Amino acid sequence: MVMTAFQTHEIFNQTPPFGDVNLIAGDQPLLDAVKSNGVDPEAEGLIAFGEAWGSAERLDLGRLANENPPNLRTHDARGYRIDAVEFHPAYHALMRASMADGLHCSTWDEPKSGHEHVARAARIYTVAGVESGHVCPITMTHAAVAALSAAPHRLKEWLPKIRWRDYDSRFLPSWEKCSVTLGMGMTEKQGGTDVRANSTRAVPTGGDEYALTGHKWFMSAPMCDAFLVLAQAPGGLTCFLVPRFRPDGSLNGLRLQRLKEKLGNRSNASSEVEFVEALGWRIGEEGAGVRTIINMVQLTRLDCAVASAGLVRMGLTLAVHHAHHRSVFQKKLIDQPAMRMVLADLALENEAMTALALHTARSFDLASQDVHEAAYARLMTPAAKFGICKAAPRLLYEAMESLGGNGYVEESPLPRLYREAPVNAIWEGSGNVIALDLLRVESREPELAASVLERLMADAGDLPGASETARDIVLALQSPEAEAKARFIAERLFTLAAASALARSAPTQITETYALTRLAQPARMIGANDLGDAVKPLLDRAFVTI
Repeated sequence: MVMTAFQTHEIFNQTPPFGDVNLIAGDQPLLDAVKSNGVDPEAEGLIAFGEAWGSAERLDLGRLANENPPNLRTHDARGYRIDAVEFHPAYHALMRASMADGLHCSTWDEPKSGHEHVARAARIYTVAGVESGHVCPITMTHAAVAALSAAPHRLKEWLPKIRWRDYDSRFLPSWEKCSVTLGMGMTEKQGGTDVRANSTRAVPTGGDEYALTGHKWFMSAPMCDAFLVLAQAPGGLTCFLVPRFRPDGSLNGLRLQRLKEKLGNRSNASSEVEFVEALGWRIGEEGAGVRTIINMVQLTRLDCAVASAGLVRMGLTLAVHHAHHRSVFQKKLIDQPAMRMVLADLALENEAMTALALHTARSFDLASQDVHEAAYARLMTPAAKFGICKAAPRLLYEAMESLGGNGYVEESPLPRLYREAPVNAIWEGSGNVIALDLLRVESREPELAASVLERLMADAGDLPGASETARDIVLALQSPEAEAKARFIAERLFTLAAASALARSAPTQITETYALTRLAQPARMIGANDLGDAVKPLLDRAFVTI
């Protein structure tokens, strides 16, 4: 029999495009976590938000922004330095949408609703899965307010423009714009973790003004209107706000050297910069740079954890979508037992990280009025960042493999999600930094650590393996080799906290399955854990219908 060209080239058994879905209404684990932490998704506008960010057009903007990365223009046609960064229109469209929804400022709005951080976390979680690169300046602008509070007159000057929700990408002095974005520059060539070794110098020139000379090896989002920078003042390491323009309207002394060629995070610009007597306004006292910046770091770490959970959710969603439409050996992939185990195990991990990320955000909402919530936020933010961000690349690889070759090619969103995943584990403290930070909290504030552990046990105490996990943490903390066991402590603390958060928001069957396979015994590779009867409910909750 001779087959026609039409017959041999007929396209079938391909997954339909993913788009025009409601990314929040179709995400039951997120809805449960939001509700358990005091937010009504409908009243908060989250359902409409999920529809907008799940549109095919919005999803395609993520692709375009990453296929067309930013370019650095150091000089104009006449040879004058301009140090400008140019972006594709898709990037600006994403920034416009995120700022219109207040992702850069909503927790600083007045009056307070009491659940600003939870509602914002749900939005960041959703947006990260669509396009995560532009979230970097959104996160830094939002977090910068915490550092600016150390200089009330500067906060009063900049906060109205931070709160403004109309994105203004024009390269103009801040006073000519209604809205601004803020970046940060901490890392230098000689080392990023030990910021006290920074060599950039700040010389007082009068009042709170200084002239900064030196460099930053990584300065994120160099197109921002101003940057929080650490430099050595006469009194020690100090925090400064460095604007792009001087008060006389001339360019400040920020010389962009190049944009980094990164593994992922392609839509976002990261730069090397030289400061040539750049104007900087002191934020906080001389020598208090780390103390001034720490509250900002806590907020950025929270966003890292939340965004990574969102990346994993999108990877899981794409894998489940594929499995519902692709047939292998006369059966849909979703009906193949081995694939069901893989996808259900991925879903279980995502349930846990979603519950923990949203519950940690809730502690930020309550910290100012509850010392126990403040303690939880202090300890669990780095723990959540450690566990969620380090798991994301591994889980996204499994999601990619679920699509086989179709998941590995660049026409799929999964390679972009996979490349994006490591940055949140590295930014604002890599794994060892975070694990050691947890040890420092325990040694400096043992009562705080004890109170948080007691709280976790109150929620998870009856779950299989919970008491043994708590015991392991305490014994490791008391060990003479505690520093060598830092990652063990961080990993066990994260797992216990995730089980505790699940107990507050997820169905009992799912919570107990997580405890059995993650607390009572070491977790096996994805798809090799015995999930029992929880497989079907996990898959049902992971599927987003189109």
